[in-house]
Amino acid sequence: MKQKPGFYRQVVTLATPIVLQNLITSTLSMADTFMVGILGEAPMAAVTLANIPLFVVQLFIFGVQSGSSVLISQYWGKQDMQAINRVIGVALWVVLMVSSIFAAILLICPIRFLSLFGNQPQVVEMAAQYGSIAGISYVLNAFTMIYVAAYRSMERPQLGMYILAASMTVNTFLNWVFIFGNLGAPALGVRGAALATLIARSVEVVIVVTHMARNRFFRIRGGLLLRPGVPMIKRFLRYGGLVVCNETMWGLGTSIFPTIMGHMEGSTEILAAYTVAGNVEKFCTVFSFGLASTAAIIIGREIGAGRTRHVHNMGLAMNTLAVLCGSILCALLVCFARFVAPQWVFPIFKLSPRSSSVATMMITVMGILMPMRNFNSVNIIGVLRGGGDVRAATLIDVSPLWVCAIPYAVVCGVILRTSVFWVYLAFGVEQVVKFSLGVWRLRSGKWVRDLTRG
Repeated sequence: MKQKPGFYRQVVTLATPIVLQNLITSTLSMADTFMVGILGEAPMAAVTLANIPLFVVQLFIFGVQSGSSVLISQYWGKQDMQAINRVIGVALWVVLMVSSIFAAILLICPIRFLSLFGNQPQVVEMAAQYGSIAGISYVLNAFTMIYVAAYRSMERPQLGMYILAASMTVNTFLNWVFIFGNLGAPALGVRGAALATLIARSVEVVIVVTHMARNRFFRIRGGLLLRPGVPMIKRFLRYGGLVVCNETMWGLGTSIFPTIMGHMEGSTEILAAYTVAGNVEKFCTVFSFGLASTAAIIIGREIGAGRTRHVHNMGLAMNTLAVLCGSILCALLVCFARFVAPQWVFPIFKLSPRSSSVATMMITVMGILMPMRNFNSVNIIGVLRGGGDVRAATLIDVSPLWVCAIPYAVVCGVILRTSVFWVYLAFGVEQVVKFSLGVWRLRSGKWVRDLTRG
């Protein structure tokens, strides 16, 4: 844990706005869930169902973000602004193309597509109302998140905090207006929640375009964005492409779990509980993702600048901080699940007794896994990727999910038809295997690589 003077001050300076950004997003996301939950369990299950494919898009965008950040942080260490423009250009082309394809599918045949993820016609129909509008918002959000990720990699994480705070505030207010029909607007239910999201994402794009035109810290070159060049495309595909594949495969794999739950007996109650537990999870993982992003920025910058002597110890220190943070969250989550949520939180979301029981179980398991999960997030997303070891990071992140966790969940939920508890334990199987592989790779010291060399 002993590092050079100023290291932990730098960690706090970089991590705080990232954590606050994610905290704001998670808090307002929970408010969105609460507003939809007031309509009943079926609308809340419908939003969860629609978000299964959208979650894959979100993970794909995050993958491109992470892939571009690996390169941008190292180019930032070299102060190569032209190369950073080219990386942003490649990333924008990729995310806008993929998010547009998903938006078109949800707009043209939403019911047929979303029927793949659930078996309740009423829930699927409401999910289609939400997804056909929300899909378009992800195209706009893709543009914003690439720009925010670039600034974060250049040690300016405050920009994302300001943009997303404004966007989510608008989103929450418009949810109140359109879901329930306040201020003279029609009560649109789940369709209103999607419309509010679309308008909020449009506000994000306006803010980003204005910032592009007026800021002096980093000049956007339109020609480099539109024509990033074949060499940069090849480099992005070689290194960033692995990260994109990582997040996409992880997103596809993770979406299988609620799909299995959506075909189980009592799926409406299970999906409602999964929605509430998922919002609690987002609220708790903001700290690990903040530390992971900080680790990637610092380690990538040091490698790009040629200062690799202390990078290994920096990685060890960041992972240790992750485990300590996860241990504190573990205690808080278990107490929350057992003593606070059943009496004060679940009644707000109008959960049935069965949904409340399932949500309690999910949050308890989540808390027990939190120290290990924090380590895995910071080690893979921050240390290994930031160090340039994207191939090993991808294998460690994806293999346990597809080789161990998913087969286990399919056997329990589809073949043996066990209770949802045994299906949900698949998350624990994934984290244990991932932890073992991650520790082995970290201790090897073979993850420090300069990706900016010709």
